Amino acid sequence: MRAATLVRLALAGSRTDVARVVLTALSALLATLAGLSALTVLAIRTPAATPENPNRLSEQYHNALLSEPGLRGGTTFALLMLMVPVLALAGQCARLGAPARDRRLAAIRLAGATPGQVTRLAVLETGLAALLGTLAGLGVYLVGRELLHRPDAWGQLALPTDVMLSSGAVTAVVLGLPVVAALLTALMLRTVTTSPLGVSRKAARERGPRPWAGYLIGLGVVSFAAIRPMYERFGDNTVVLGRLVPLMFAVSALAAMIGVVIGTGWISYHCGKLMRRYARRPPALLAAGRLMADPWAGSRTFAALLAALIFGGGAAVQRAYFATKDQLDREQSQLTGAAEVPDSFYLSTMDLVDVAVAVAILIAAGGLIVALVEGIVARRRAYAALVATGVPRATLSRSVAWQALAPAVPAILLALTVGTLLGRGLVTEVSAGGGSTMTCEATAELCADPATRGQYTRIVHFPEVHRAVPVPLEHLAWLGAGGLVAVLVTVGVGLLFLRVSTALDELRTT
Repeated sequence: MRAATLVRLALAGSRTDVARVVLTALSALLATLAGLSALTVLAIRTPAATPENPNRLSEQYHNALLSEPGLRGGTTFALLMLMVPVLALAGQCARLGAPARDRRLAAIRLAGATPGQVTRLAVLETGLAALLGTLAGLGVYLVGRELLHRPDAWGQLALPTDVMLSSGAVTAVVLGLPVVAALLTALMLRTVTTSPLGVSRKAARERGPRPWAGYLIGLGVVSFAAIRPMYERFGDNTVVLGRLVPLMFAVSALAAMIGVVIGTGWISYHCGKLMRRYARRPPALLAAGRLMADPWAGSRTFAALLAALIFGGGAAVQRAYFATKDQLDREQSQLTGAAEVPDSFYLSTMDLVDVAVAVAILIAAGGLIVALVEGIVARRRAYAALVATGVPRATLSRSVAWQALAPAVPAILLALTVGTLLGRGLVTEVSAGGGSTMTCEATAELCADPATRGQYTRIVHFPEVHRAVPVPLEHLAWLGAGGLVAVLVTVGVGLLFLRVSTALDELRTT
């Protein structure tokens, strides 16, 4: 099959295929913007140390997150974390209209295409959609760079619009994301056999998921807790600071995140098992059957939301740490009579982190809506058959709600717990004070006279104060409520499609 024919077949399809391509391209656009923004922050040049600028600040920016070299790594990490829900959204969008695409691929096989050609066709479809999105994202990035380049009265910039990325970095993002999307599609299709009679999958499961995801979570939490003792013990070793600690930070966080996402499959299966054993109403029993038949649907559906909540839980602990530190510093400054007000920069920076978490939850909610609607549309003939046999639509609606909420609630609690444990593995208490100061206990004239000042001067010692960082229960409750609201909104949107998909005409759908 010629390349031109492959491209033409990849771009063919119905309105559902067009919607899938558009949504996949939109997800790639968002991922491209996040990736290029992260690389732009990393590309900011750090000036050499001078007597006027000993801290090597990039003084062309008025935001300390960009001007201070030590804070750029955290800013880059936050931008890269935004790519996680975006990529998960791309994965959900790629599944939109899967049954219709399977029938189209089967028709192509019936026309004489080989299984390899059909696989290359599906891979090319995903890669082209992602490439369109990355090219559009590059255009938005370049246009935004020009529009937002507005120095203030002191010549300082709010964003690093003066930094130009190298062509290699831009090419790596613009072409790398479509290649990764195509490779992941090929990996997922290796257990799929496309025949002229349809599409079959070899991933039959005879038993429920095993609880080995708990080992990943434990490994991530323990490794995260070991970072601080290692930092204190080998703080002078540049190899440990520059290589080992960041590697442990990334690997342990990734292990815990993967463990929570995979563990959702175990949670879904056992929620269905408990509901099948103890439920007495048809909606719960229908949901139990679906949860046990496909427990990994929860892992696929809630992956982005759980990743955002894990990050949000860790950020909540960091906010509690900075708030406790700020309060303790203010108390110590009042005790010592210091005129300098403690800097609350890090505490105010957490507001930006909270905004990033909220954006991630919103993107994850979009992925939830796409996943739930895709599942309803894919099973519309089964739902229509149930309605035709006398099952009320209200029963089906409640079963869809049970199917979404039963695994979502414990999964959200697990994600917030793991995020909190990761955060508290780094910070558990704050300290302030310590040292001493000289105080003159006399009139201003006696204290100003060098001959008499020594008689009234004494040294006051200030003990070091330690205070435990509280668990941010209120912040965690708001995060959990936000995640649950996202799931409820998703269910509400899905129920709108359920009524259309349960029309009796769907029994004639081919």
